[in-house]
Amino acid sequence: MQQVSNRLKQLSESATLAMARMSRELKAQGHNVIALSLGEPDFDTPEFIKESAKNAIDNNYSHYTPVPGLLELREAISKKLKRDNKLDYSHDQIVVSTGAKQSIANVCLSLLNSGDEVILPAPYWVSYYELVKLGEATPIVVKSSIDNDFKMSPQDLENAITPNTKMIIFSSPCNPSGTVYSQQELKELAKVLENYPNIYVVSDEIYELINFGVKHFSIARIDSVRDRVITVNGVSKGFAMTGWRVGYIAAPQWIASACNKIQGQVTSATCAIAQKATETAMLASPSEVEHMRIAFHKRRDLMLEMLSEIPGIRTNTPDGAFYIFPDVSHYFGKSDGEKTISNSSDFCMYILNDAHVALVAGEAFGSPNCVRISYAASEENLIEAVKRMKKSLAKLQ
Repeated sequence: MQQVSNRLKQLSESATLAMARMSRELKAQGHNVIALSLGEPDFDTPEFIKESAKNAIDNNYSHYTPVPGLLELREAISKKLKRDNKLDYSHDQIVVSTGAKQSIANVCLSLLNSGDEVILPAPYWVSYYELVKLGEATPIVVKSSIDNDFKMSPQDLENAITPNTKMIIFSSPCNPSGTVYSQQELKELAKVLENYPNIYVVSDEIYELINFGVKHFSIARIDSVRDRVITVNGVSKGFAMTGWRVGYIAAPQWIASACNKIQGQVTSATCAIAQKATETAMLASPSEVEHMRIAFHKRRDLMLEMLSEIPGIRTNTPDGAFYIFPDVSHYFGKSDGEKTISNSSDFCMYILNDAHVALVAGEAFGSPNCVRISYAASEENLIEAVKRMKKSLAKLQ
């Protein structure tokens, strides 16, 4: 008898990876699919970082490293946090993992127990919800909408807190909405948390370098909550290093030690060569990747302009990341004569099958009226994708 664990039964497939799989299946059938579903920069890793990896191979960085990462990498991350974020963390407060997803998993497995609650401001990144469940805790979703720029207010936070609240997880810039919390907004949220000293904050800052307006601010800079903030970051988005699989946390010493213990039993350290490449990225000036930020900013404006020409598509203006998260509820209940659109999942499947454009449904992010559109693609593909979407949506009555 084939019987998987109850843990696995309770775990959902990643919606972004599921859409990527369906896109590949359509492509295999000969269709020209434009995939705007995955959160991956379409740029290649910068040459100076690749050279660093080649040097690491030549210098025989082919052995196990300490579980939390090479000392020189953790010291480089410490310098980066001081330089860019005004945060003081020693190397032993930093744990390098196989991507920021593992970093967040380590935190959840280290801190959460059955009966704990974790506040997730929606929209949230798809894996937060499942990782909280993996930690045997209960996700508590705090709704927002396009009308308030997809931001959780201090009152929203206060209303969600119960005696069981153990943690809050959020990203800024946000995946999927592109929302960026300002320094003042984070201070107002921290003011609420001052009254709840047992609540921990996981601040996912993986899109830090892809920021168009509101200056990035790390909530760990706020003294009243600093000793319970876990800052998560990595190189996949800002440095176009998705396949290198390097993320990290900076946290109070005892939390870093706990994550180190978990990681030591699950994967140990990530690839030594990727660590050396990341060391180079951390020590480099952010100006080295400014060309990517400029390109994403240009694409964002292009997408907003084109989407505004489609009736019923409502957008905010995202200040970071490389996503637009439009409200598409105007199309719910409409039909092309064969298929009726009941929700954002139906919307995405209709667009995939009719327009051959892959998006991700908002249900997966806790915002069922929306869909996520990644503009980490060429301008040519973005123009063609929106053109196809507009044509397909015009068929719905």
